[in-house]
Amino acid sequence: MTEALAAFLEATVRTATPLALAALGESVTERAGVINIGLEGAIMAGAFGALVGAGVAGGAAGAGLGFVVGALAGLAASALFALFAVGLRADQIITGTAVTLASLGLTGTLYRSIYGETGASLATPTTAPLAVPGLSALPVVGRALFAQPPATYALYLLVPALAWWTFRTHAGLALRAVGERPDAAAAAGIRPRRVQLAATLFGGALGGLAGATLVLAQAGTFAEGMSAGRGFIAIAVVVLGRWHPVGVAAAALLFGAASALQYLFQAMGWRLPYQLFLALPYLLTLVVLASVSARAAAPAALGKRDA
Repeated sequence: MTEALAAFLEATVRTATPLALAALGESVTERAGVINIGLEGAIMAGAFGALVGAGVAGGAAGAGLGFVVGALAGLAASALFALFAVGLRADQIITGTAVTLASLGLTGTLYRSIYGETGASLATPTTAPLAVPGLSALPVVGRALFAQPPATYALYLLVPALAWWTFRTHAGLALRAVGERPDAAAAAGIRPRRVQLAATLFGGALGGLAGATLVLAQAGTFAEGMSAGRGFIAIAVVVLGRWHPVGVAAAALLFGAASALQYLFQAMGWRLPYQLFLALPYLLTLVVLASVSARAAAPAALGKRDA
């Protein structure tokens, strides 16, 4: 039972890592008053960019370049969203949906054009888990926390750094001011559109890193539609985490645990359809949005075109 629990916790952290990266970026974007429904598209762009970047470099440097290209691809997808939603004040929901559909179609088309009908092989350079000496041997939680790919360790640093930046710096104060009262922020000398643009691009870059993590730290290859709704789940994670980096990370772990339950129940010998466990994160998304959003203190200007 102890071994099954340790495997479950390890799978929880591994599954939650790309979700937390995307949700942390989205939390910054929403703090500026912009809701990026195109986050799903940024994740897909990042996944495909990671595949191409890793394949071009190859070898030990392939994974590193893959993460860079993945982040840039996610940033590019969000730049397209920002052009219309922030620059031209188009409807954010419609624009984000269009960006997501465009990204899904474009990545699928390019994937087939470059790699053919058979697709890419499983030989894509990946990042293996790095065990921290001593800590990884701790009972139950050792492997879960200290035998993970580098992306997870980067996440450990990103959460407190982002919390400090958001609530302890002038730039973080400007971000929150734009998301609450953009007119008052403008009167104080802050340029709301510039802040929203920067926040949207940052969220897109982290979404791209989330997609790169799926390819380079988990699957080892690319598949059409492999984001599997994680961008939309990440938005629910932001709501559940109350737009706070620590809360967002904790909420991502909850959704990661919902996805990892299949491994625990399989280890316990439960004969249940695996499709039931695949549906759990999406059912949890519906429950969260129905029960939490009404009570959560969202940024006052979130989603408003005239902000």
